[in-house]
Amino acid sequence: MITYIYWIFIVALTIGSLFLLGIQLKQWVAGLVVSGVILCSGLLFYYFYLEQVFVKRWGGTMSIKVPAGQRHIAATWKADNLWIENYDPVKNVCIFQEYSRGNMLEGKVMIKDCNPLLSDK
Repeated sequence: MITYIYWIFIVALTIGSLFLLGIQLKQWVAGLVVSGVILCSGLLFYYFYLEQVFVKRWGGTMSIKVPAGQRHIAATWKADNLWIENYDPVKNVCIFQEYSRGNMLEGKVMIKDCNPLLSDK
C-alpha cells in the first residue's frame, strides 16, 4: 500500500510540474525537463533506497528468486539489508547472499563442505 502512495505522489508531482510550467507558464521545454528529472529521481530513489525500507518497515512486497539448483535455507534482515542463505547440493556449499539497496555492494559468503540438516543426500 505504501508503495502505491509513493508512486501516486511521484506521478502527481510529475504531472503537476508539467501542468504548471507547460500549460500555465507556456514553458514546455522547462516543463518536460523538470518532469523528467522528478520522474527519474523518484525512480532511482525508490530503486536504490526505498524498496527494501518499504518491505521491512511498512509491509511492502518484494520477490527474490532462488537460483536454479540451489535450495533455500533461511533469510534474515541486518539493518535494511536482506541476507539469504541458500544451499548448493552439487558443490556442497552454503551461500549467504546480501540483497542490498539497488543490488549494489552486495556481500557474499560461501561456506565449503556445508552439510545443512535438511539436505537430501
